[in-house]
Amino acid sequence: MAVDVAFTPGAAAPAALGVVVDVLRATSTIAQALASGYERVLCAAEIDEARALRASLPDSLLGGERKAVRVEGFDVGASPREFREARARTLILSTTNGTRAILETAERCERVVLGSLLNLSAVAAAVGGDDSVVVCAGFQGGFALDDAYCAGRIVELLGGERTHAATAAGLLARAFPTALDGLNARTYGPAGLEEDIAYCAQEDRLDVVPELTGMEGAAAEIMLR
Repeated sequence: MAVDVAFTPGAAAPAALGVVVDVLRATSTIAQALASGYERVLCAAEIDEARALRASLPDSLLGGERKAVRVEGFDVGASPREFREARARTLILSTTNGTRAILETAERCERVVLGSLLNLSAVAAAVGGDDSVVVCAGFQGGFALDDAYCAGRIVELLGGERTHAATAAGLLARAFPTALDGLNARTYGPAGLEEDIAYCAQEDRLDVVPELTGMEGAAAEIMLR
């Protein structure tokens, strides 16, 4: 088994399995929503696509953000703390970086799962013996240290032969004494996310593995495997 890390979605090489990481906050939020009882999450890249889905799906909730601020007119934002109870069958989600990374990874990998610290051990166990690439959502097309930290934590739980990038991610992860320190080392984004950062820094809170199951229009459908 070969294990690679792509620090941005555009750097991801094709692989049997892609593990998408947007630890602050999309992949953490999706894992929490599915663990709480939402049957599926539809991930849309564009705000207009998300709104169109909401109009066609009566038993749905519309969530998302741009630059960490809830999109005007959406039911909720993108904090995992907003999804501790299910309020609909379907969550429709559109975020700045994470939902785009999921869609881009789906074009390159045969199978796609979502990773975070909340479901760290579960997602590592789901990798099995597949050649894998851990894809960091990054920030606006660039490197994001919090995603690289989480990717390194996943890599540290996997066997197999690591690429240089995977080795670097593992070394980065070991540089921080706690997960909260790793996430707080990020160098981008607005202030005011302290509660979400603390929530997303919890390890193995959820025993779930969100997985891409297909497409609904231009949106990626994510359900539990």
